[in-house]
Amino acid sequence: MPAKDIYHDTLKNALAKDGWTITHDPLALKWGKKDVYIDLGAERIIAAEKPGRQIAVEVKSFVGASEVEDLKNALGQFILYHDILSRAEPKRILYLAVRESTYADIFQEPIGEILLENQRVRLIVFDPRTEVIVKWIE
Repeated sequence: MPAKDIYHDTLKNALAKDGWTITHDPLALKWGKKDVYIDLGAERIIAAEKPGRQIAVEVKSFVGASEVEDLKNALGQFILYHDILSRAEPKRILYLAVRESTYADIFQEPIGEILLENQRVRLIVFDPRTEVIVKWIE
């Protein structure tokens, strides 16, 4: 089982405040002989007569020596998890969760904007101090 990101519980609390029910912590997927673990699985009931919306969330702190290296690692992990999830649980949507400061430093700069413009990644942006989700980017 992999170690939890330093903002794991913060995001878990933010999702709960936003009306999500945590269904998996972590969300384990087996692909061939390998196991992968996405940080969180969550569900939100839309209406009593409709099935809920399901998501998977990978939390990344971006506290390494290089933001670009952190971005490359997070993006590679996101792509791998996305492709496995699309086959194992196709109704579940994958998000990368980052702090507001990471969003400003990376995803509001050209290096991150191109990823969002090309729809390479979906983001949940959260405030770690208040444990609140401030933005969803599809």
